[in-house]
Amino acid sequence: MKFLPISLLILALATATAFAYDPSPLQDICVAIKDPNSAVFVNGQFCKDPKQATADDFVFMGFRNPGNTANPLGSKVTPATVMEFPGLNTLGISMARLDFAPGGLNPPHTHPRGTEVLVVVEGTLLVGFVTSNQLNNTFFSKVLYKGDVFVFPIGLIHFQLNTGKTPALAFSGLSSQNPGVITIANSVFGAKPPISADVLTKAFQVDKKVVDYLQAQFWYDNN
Repeated sequence: MKFLPISLLILALATATAFAYDPSPLQDICVAIKDPNSAVFVNGQFCKDPKQATADDFVFMGFRNPGNTANPLGSKVTPATVMEFPGLNTLGISMARLDFAPGGLNPPHTHPRGTEVLVVVEGTLLVGFVTSNQLNNTFFSKVLYKGDVFVFPIGLIHFQLNTGKTPALAFSGLSSQNPGVITIANSVFGAKPPISADVLTKAFQVDKKVVDYLQAQFWYDNN
């Protein structure tokens, strides 16, 4: 029994530590400043006076029409994040509509601030994600049909490919009002200014000509 007070103290400290965490970031960078008058973001966005809010602040109509898939990827992602849907601010959720032409691809990408759950509404999609180095870059993949649901864990590289002969449509929900998107090929080979060819040739174990060719391509953004 003499150890009980110590155990309770440790438990109390652990509980306090559990609640004293850093909030999830809602933008790619946030440089600290000492002058509050120079601040730009408050939780990612400034907040409207609640007394001035209307029903229009809580509706988004951007999913009504199909996205234009006449592009090199054959896909279009229509996001509904806090940037497009102000009513989501501070709520920790967002959505997206994903349209695919036959053979259309939403290329390998990550959401650094959000887990994604996707439901297929029409068509057939091959989807997959890759785990981190900790789990030896294990690849999980599945063919989804109308009504099927798949989840992509936060921060992991994933994709969707329309393997059917007809257009496909899916909707996704994300666990952040601003989940962010990092399209792997665009980021690596389309960075501005470009990443040093010395870095990329060694990282990918390819000739510099290959890197030069890839960096010269037009990397299309379907978002």
